[in-house]
Amino acid sequence: MEAMVWKPHVTVAAVIERDGRFLLVEEHTPDGIAFNQPAGHLEPGETLTDAVRREVLEETAWQFEPQAVIAVQLWRRNPESPSFVRFCFCGEIHSHNPEQALDDGIIGVHWLTHADVIQHGDQLRSPLVRRSLEAYLNGSRYPLSILQSFIDSA
Repeated sequence: MEAMVWKPHVTVAAVIERDGRFLLVEEHTPDGIAFNQPAGHLEPGETLTDAVRREVLEETAWQFEPQAVIAVQLWRRNPESPSFVRFCFCGEIHSHNPEQALDDGIIGVHWLTHADVIQHGDQLRSPLVRRSLEAYLNGSRYPLSILQSFIDSA
């Protein structure tokens, strides 16, 4: 019998704060409607910072500039579920385009207080949403220079 190869999903996410509120997306998921930081999968040939810029733009219509890494998280809901390696960033947004269509599945974009996020606890996409927010609020910041990309190089 051939051994199964374990392949975690690599994802990126952004904690974005403005005036004490955090940018979250409300989205359709296989488990129903959920709230999440702008987030998604790393695509072939992308750097992690390019991926988070793209995901924030596609899901919120805001341009995002990552400034620091908040956390690198390994998560699995249960033994039967896939594993995720999630790189969570913080940074600044600019240049909103309200006419831009958002990714399929995105219902809306919301600016929520920390208390609002906690109140939506049972509607959070995963426990990583709250943990990332708390890491951010606790001052967790790592320089982007810890991320090194060697794509298509010998």
